[in-house]
Amino acid sequence: MGRDKALLSFRGRSFLETIIAMLREAGIERIAVVLGHHAGEIRGAADLGGIEVVINSDYRQGQTSSLQAGLRGLATTPPRAIVLCLVDHPAVSAEVLRSLLESFRQSAAPVTIPTLAGRRGHPVVIGRELLPELLALSPEEGANTVIRRYRQVTQFVPVHDPGILLDIDDPEAYLRLPER
Repeated sequence: MGRDKALLSFRGRSFLETIIAMLREAGIERIAVVLGHHAGEIRGAADLGGIEVVINSDYRQGQTSSLQAGLRGLATTPPRAIVLCLVDHPAVSAEVLRSLLESFRQSAAPVTIPTLAGRRGHPVVIGRELLPELLALSPEEGANTVIRRYRQVTQFVPVHDPGILLDIDDPEAYLRLPER
């Protein structure tokens, strides 16, 4: 991208603040944010009041190291599930997350994923029972390594929100993002 995605502007806030607001609106009370590259700048620029901030000093090892740092930060009182949000998916609505959480509560599936027209998106709800497997991943493996093992028992939740598929990985995708 050429700059920190967490601080890109979307709907009058940074990507990170937009995601935090969505989580809060959906009823999530405990929110942990993992910061790595430019952690100090992001922490200084974003409103992270009431948020558990985890610093991943091993961020150069990749996304899995950040996931694992966040999980280790939650280890003292592990939640029933985690909602795995990626900072480059800022356009997800709280309504989608509420649907995912309700589906998780009803099904107790180890993984709950939103879909739109058959395409899987984000965020993903992952049950507590999979957290040890996520912590055991090597740096080269992603969370999908664990998620795929549970495909047969994954709860796929059809939604009507294209935001679950919007992945802002480059300047062109950012320019196409509606309501920037």
